[in-house]
Amino acid sequence: MAQIIWADTAITDLENIADYISLSNPAAAKALVQSLLNKIERLERFPLSGKIPTEIPELEYREIIAPPCRVFYRLADETVFIVHICREERDLRKLLAAQLE
Repeated sequence: MAQIIWADTAITDLENIADYISLSNPAAAKALVQSLLNKIERLERFPLSGKIPTEIPELEYREIIAPPCRVFYRLADETVFIVHICREERDLRKLLAAQLE
């Protein structure tokens, strides 16, 4: 069984998304967070179940989808590193470029 480790940035991503949604619908924010946590927890048993993101196939990331979010992670041995969570409509390449500036 794989161990899951969250990057601080992924925790902040999740908090920001939940805070934004909870402004208009606290119940939906809670449901989304629970859905994301359930899908991420599944990675303990099935770490390769995520797909390779089409925008960045050359990098060693995988993703799982929990509408309306994408969860990006890296796998190293028996460890799943949750590195980023974003809304599905975000342009991943622009987001990554902005983070590198």
